[in-house]
Amino acid sequence: MAGDDKMKPLVRRAGESRRCGEGRFPLVCAFRCAAAGVAYAFRSQRNLKIQVVLGLAAVAAGFALGISRVDWLAIVLCIIVVSVAEVVNTAIETAVDLASPEWHELARAAKDAAAGAVLLASAGSVLVGLIVFAPYVIDLL
Repeated sequence: MAGDDKMKPLVRRAGESRRCGEGRFPLVCAFRCAAAGVAYAFRSQRNLKIQVVLGLAAVAAGFALGISRVDWLAIVLCIIVVSVAEVVNTAIETAVDLASPEWHELARAAKDAAAGAVLLASAGSVLVGLIVFAPYVIDLL
């Protein structure tokens, strides 16, 4: 079938990815794939959009309150950890859906554990936010 070779495969395997260049997978292609993964997570995950908005709010609060350099490091690290956890959660959920399209207890457990990791990262970030921002807010009162 002549038209079949023009269709994109649903799942890209390592060997097929190397067709992007000669021999080893080109670094530019690796970054392009990584950016596509983050974009997919952002497009498909409501919670990631919410977390980005909350992260931007924390950055705005940091500028408004004039937080210290160490406080900035804590806030930026928390934003990154929560974002990474959500993207990994998306990857796990997508892979589980592919591997187990029907309901299965282990598939549920894997997806719940991945979501739990995001919950832990988010709860930790809220705690760090309280520790960082509370003294600045109290000083304003």
